[in-house]
This record gives sequence, C-alpha cells and structure tokens, in this order.
Amino acid sequence: MKQHFANLIEEEEASIDMTPMLDVVFIMLIFFIVTASFVKEAGIDVNRPEASTAVQKDRANILVAISESNQVWINKRQVDIRAVQANIERLYAENPQGSVVIQADKMANTETLIKVMDASRAAGVFDVSIATQEE
Repeated sequence: MKQHFANLIEEEEASIDMTPMLDVVFIMLIFFIVTASFVKEAGIDVNRPEASTAVQKDRANILVAISESNQVWINKRQVDIRAVQANIERLYAENPQGSVVIQADKMANTETLIKVMDASRAAGVFDVSIATQEE
C-alpha cells in the first residue's frame, strides 16, 4: 500500500499542467484579432484622375468605386445607385469613426459622383473624400 501511494505522488509531480499556457495563448489570439486592421477594397480598379494637391488619408474605411461605365462598387460587389445610401449606413454603423472615400474613374459621369456623395451625406457621413493619384 505504501508503494502504491509513492507511485501516485511521483506520477503527479511528473505531469505538466498546460491550462495556464493555453489561457495565455488564447488571450493573445483574441488581442491580435481585435487590434488588427483589415484593408477593405471597393472591388474594382479605377483610373483615378491626377491632382497636385492630393493628401494621404489614413482612416478611410468605407470605399466606394465608380467605374468608367458608371457602375458603383462597394465591398467587391456591384451596387445599384439607389442602394448606395443603405450600404453606407450599414458600413458606417459598423465603424462610426470611418470616412467615405470615393474612387471615381476619370471617365465616370459627374452626376454619378454627386449621387454617391449625396447618398453618403444622407447616410450621416459628412467626411467624404475623392481619391486621386499624385502627379
């Protein structure tokens, strides 16, 4: 019987408890997921006009692209011009600090650009910028 208790004590001392290490790893994983910033794209490449007064925008979270054929793209999908306001409202609710950046092709109509700007302002986003290329 004495030998049996001695074996139990030796086995318990030899095992390593992995729970604290797993807790730390899990907390680090959550920290990195929460603090990561993800790059969002509008969905298409546009040929932006050049501007000599272009300024770099750091926190542009809502990207809207307008193609040369006046198609509006948000989050890699084509959106009807009448649904732009609802999409911007949804994206702005997800990130209230974000701003709208419109990537309009230089061959796109000004009318489409103005409609997208009006839709973003109607959605409550007043920080609206137009993307350009530096000269």
